[in-house]
Amino acid sequence: MKRIVFLTGAGMSAESGISTFRDSGGLWEKYDVMEVASIDGWRKNPDLMTKFYNERRTQLDYVMPNEGHKLIAQLESSFEVTVITQNVDNLHERAGSSNIIHLHGELTKVCNESKSEVYDIGTKAIEIGEKADDGSRLRPFIVWFGEAVPLIEKAANIVSNADIIVIIGTSMQVYPAAGLIHYAKRNAKIFLIDPNNVDTPFAFVNVIKEKASVGMRILTEKLTI
Repeated sequence: MKRIVFLTGAGMSAESGISTFRDSGGLWEKYDVMEVASIDGWRKNPDLMTKFYNERRTQLDYVMPNEGHKLIAQLESSFEVTVITQNVDNLHERAGSSNIIHLHGELTKVCNESKSEVYDIGTKAIEIGEKADDGSRLRPFIVWFGEAVPLIEKAANIVSNADIIVIIGTSMQVYPAAGLIHYAKRNAKIFLIDPNNVDTPFAFVNVIKEKASVGMRILTEKLTI
């Protein structure tokens, strides 16, 4: 069975109604990214960040996986599928994907300050100043700017063994996730699904210039011919 790896970003979940940071009307127009997505922001104003991620978590109750998420999950019947996502939502899980690596953490989890204790809280809000079992402050289980990405080596190993790599809804500008494509083996087929113009370091990428759902329909046809 061929191995297929999906590298997904914010554009994967945009059709489900989850705001991206970069697009017009996105979160970067409402928030300074360093205030709500960096370890320095947490140290400076943990109350603001607690509220911000409570809002993001609550939103999961009102959004659903889109067709693109579902089509990825359906490919598990024909391929060995791994999803490596920069997204912190749970839409891949809810669509039925069973092998997911969340590079940047998960909204439905919180942890203590050292990240040694992780708690699955679903879509519940946490209280301002709420404590973990070790007495430190509970924080979102998110990898912020200024923090290491603990799963990046595992992800790189998976990419290096993939027969097919599909990039969906990510500009591949945020490192270290953006560097994963460089681990692709020489004969791997690479597809890029994105309605925007995305610079790619490889000339042999098969570009499908569509949103996630339409792009996945096209890709599925290509893979099953």
